[in-house]
Amino acid sequence: MPAVHLPRRAGRRTNLGLLALLLLATGTGVLAFGVGTPLPARLVTAAHGATGLGLLLLVPWKTVVVRRSRTRTVGRRDPTAAWALAVLVVLTLVTGVAHTVAGQAASLGGVGVLLVHVAVGVGTGALLVVHVAGSRQRPRRTDLSRRALLRAGGLAVGAVAAWGAVEGGLRLTGAPGGRRRGTGSHERGSGDPAAMPVTQWFTDTVPDDPGDTLELVAGGRTTRLRAAELDRGDGVTAVLDCTGGWYAEQEWRGVRLDRLLAGLDLPDGGSVDVVGVTGYRRRLPLADAGSLLLATHCAGRPLSTGHGAPVRLVAPGRRGYWWVKWVRRVEVVDAPWWAQPPVPLQ
Repeated sequence: MPAVHLPRRAGRRTNLGLLALLLLATGTGVLAFGVGTPLPARLVTAAHGATGLGLLLLVPWKTVVVRRSRTRTVGRRDPTAAWALAVLVVLTLVTGVAHTVAGQAASLGGVGVLLVHVAVGVGTGALLVVHVAGSRQRPRRTDLSRRALLRAGGLAVGAVAAWGAVEGGLRLTGAPGGRRRGTGSHERGSGDPAAMPVTQWFTDTVPDDPGDTLELVAGGRTTRLRAAELDRGDGVTAVLDCTGGWYAEQEWRGVRLDRLLAGLDLPDGGSVDVVGVTGYRRRLPLADAGSLLLATHCAGRPLSTGHGAPVRLVAPGRRGYWWVKWVRRVEVVDAPWWAQPPVPLQ
């Protein structure tokens, strides 16, 4: 009977759609951590948001699948993993929406809701692998049929439309989410370093003694410079966009890296390693030296220890984890800049 077979077909299509959306949400979420320039960041963030709303669009169909599975008794799998995955998906969506709408005003137990969103998302990805591995569904030719692709396109259009409606609603109502940056970050402390959050990568810590000397290794020689020698009047207005969900636009002052390296014998196509006193490091293209600043001041005031004093790297267009704090060593190397983990692991 058609009434019997329709839910079964809908069940497979729904499960495949959910799987595709979860994989896409994971991919765009990871990519969003690394994209800091306006247009690419906006596109990635929009794709991530639309994917999450696409999951909500499939809830009615997934409800039918769940109801049908509860009536089965023969060959039924232990539903624990499936229910746990469902709970994590819901938590991921709820925390993502909370960050979008309320930003820094939303927290759980003093922890920013975006960090909770990321943590739950990682757990969702791990459990998804377990759930899919135990699933009896296997790829079929019909999964890529014209009809299936048209349905996928319809879902994509619906998800994008839902995302546009949410974004428009946030702007019309004046909600904090309507003023967030293309990366999804909310403004905190622009022009006022004291109001800017003190955060660092989760593997890094604020040092007790950051020192006052920087080593410059380039052109076959090592030069030691005191922080005061780096305040040469070079300035840039740049946005520090933290992956913790906030951003601040500040005026930074210090010395441009290309000026510091002027006249030295530098390799073609090389890179520059910037290392902090804690061992935290990032490698950037040497070709970007003209846009990189070793900053000693922010908004006309000396950097505080929490914000990287005595010297921090300012890397416009890159997310906050590239902005190495408490810089101790800058070294020009032959290795390509991409020969490193995409995010810091040390």
